[in-house]
Order: sequence, then C-alpha cells, then structure tokens
Amino acid sequence: MTPKRTELNIAKLKIQPFSLLAEQWMLLSSGDFKTRNFNFMTIAWGSFGTMWFKPFVMVVVRPPRHTFSFMEKFDSFTISAFPENFKEDITFCGKNSGRDVNKLTKTNLTTEASKKVSAPSFVEAELLFECKQIYFDDFKPENFQSPDIEQYYPAKDYHRMYFGEVLYAEGIDKYL
Repeated sequence: MTPKRTELNIAKLKIQPFSLLAEQWMLLSSGDFKTRNFNFMTIAWGSFGTMWFKPFVMVVVRPPRHTFSFMEKFDSFTISAFPENFKEDITFCGKNSGRDVNKLTKTNLTTEASKKVSAPSFVEAELLFECKQIYFDDFKPENFQSPDIEQYYPAKDYHRMYFGEVLYAEGIDKYL
C-alpha cells in the first residue's frame, strides 16, 4: 500500500531524529532520475538542523561506497524513511552495493521523480526530504575528541559529510 504523503511545513515537522536515523534507518539517493543514472544506500548516521539560516540535513558517505561517486557528481540528494514493513528492503540496500546488484529488482522499492531535485524519491516512503548540497567536508581523525570514534574506521576510510538545504519535505500525517 502506497502511503498518502502531503507537503510538510518543516517548521512544524514532528520527527524523532535519533530514532529515525539510528533505529528506523533511511535511504539516501543521489543522481538523476530522468536519465536513470542514480544510486541509493541505507543510512543510519546524520543530522537535521539549521545552518546559515537554512534548514538542512547532513548525511555522511564513505569514499568506497558506490553512492559516493553520485554525491560527488550531482548537486542534490533525497533521504527517505519507510514504514516498518520495509525494514528487510532497507537492510538489503545497506548490505548490497549498486555496483553489484540492481536493488530495485531485488526489493519492493519503486523510485519516482522528486518535486524539486533531480535525485529520485521512493513511492513507498512515508517521509522524504529533497535537498540541494550546500557544503561538504571530510572527517579528520586528528579532530576526533573521543577515542572510541576511531574504532569505526579500521580501513581509515573516513566519511565525507554533505550538508543539504531542505528544499521540499513530504510525509504522512504522523509527521505533521
């Protein structure tokens, strides 16, 4: 069943950012829907906030990930949250690379054109953010203030963070 989404006023958005990312997980997509040149991956790390008086989403991608090249080439991305019954599909997208498998043929996910950006959205999403990149930077291990952070980087493949200005948000009633 396709969720009935409506445009959200992000100033009145009701989300639980810590559980949305760390427990529910989301999909990050980047590329161009019209040319079918895109990729997507599962994310569980990131943030929501205000920077330079703009609403933003910050996502992180490691350089070896297939999605990294799309984030570097294209200036927009989307992040999408799904109902619980899509957890298996979201898990699959986190464990498999778009270099090796067509995730759309192996999951119950359907891409669709976004309203404001070239990156695709998902028909089945219950919440989505369309973002235009406004800043990026690489994690620098010399700046880690907590020694336990380094354990997440045994291969020294430090994330690149991307700030995306939220241009459009859409969701089901529970996010209003």
